[in-house]
Order: sequence, then C-alpha cells, then structure tokens
Amino acid sequence: MTENNKFEHIDVQGIMEMIPHRYPILLVDRVIDLVSGQSAVSVKNITINEPHFMGHFPGYPVMPGVLIVEAMAQTAALVVVDFLGDKAKGKVVYFMTIDNARFRKPVVPGDQMHVHVEKTQSRGAVWKFKGKATVNGVVCAEATYSAMITDTKAP
Repeated sequence: MTENNKFEHIDVQGIMEMIPHRYPILLVDRVIDLVSGQSAVSVKNITINEPHFMGHFPGYPVMPGVLIVEAMAQTAALVVVDFLGDKAKGKVVYFMTIDNARFRKPVVPGDQMHVHVEKTQSRGAVWKFKGKATVNGVVCAEATYSAMITDTKAP
C-alpha cells in the first residue's frame, strides 16, 4: 500500500515472497489490484518459451486450461496470504474442488491474461472463490473453486 492506502501492485519478487511457486509453475507475473481477503486481479504474460508450448500443440500453441485454472488458484492464494499476514508464513494453499470450469477462447503466446478472482465464502481454513481469465477484456476461462490453507510448511 502507498501512503494514501491505494494499492499499486505486487511484482514477481513480492509474489514469490508470498507463495512457494517457482518457474515453471509460477503463473502470476504481477498483481494489479488487491482487496485484502476479498478479491484480486493478476497479470500473466503468455510467452512462447514456456515449456508446455512444446507439446500443446505443435504448430498451434495453446495454453492448457488446467494452467489457466492454476493461475486463478495462485491469484486466490495471494488474496488469502495477504489477508492472513504473518499467520500464513510458510503455509501452503491447496485446491480442494474445481467446479463449473468453462474454457471459452484459447490463450496463446503474445497474449496478456488478466486473472480476476473474488472470494465467495470463507470458513476457517477453507476459502471459496470464483475466477475468470480474460484477454483484451474477452473471457477466456472461468471456474469456481475452493482451497484450504494448511499447517504443512512449504519447503
């Protein structure tokens, strides 16, 4: 936060301080909006040098839908970790459910994907979210999902 409490952004270094994911599975490059404990918008720049494009699909590289949903989950984890503060240090947020996943438009190298997540419920360690991924304002994927923050320490 800045002096006037307006959120600026979290860069990739800040993201790596908050969640344990690293290349090649870190799928959040920047957080551009965050309402602690409620919602976030993150950015993932899609580049041809990502390892999944070698086989998905040769001649027509498309970001796998499961990785788009994973980007939603990582963005949600940042919402949870930011809200919990020091209580979240060293803990891991795991998927519990993925529901109503819909893939509407391919995400391809050169795209800048915005991931929008919003908490729909939280009870104790279990948090539920709805998420969507957009490119140029067009919805590419959406899902609802739940996750649990665990006492298991990250390596």
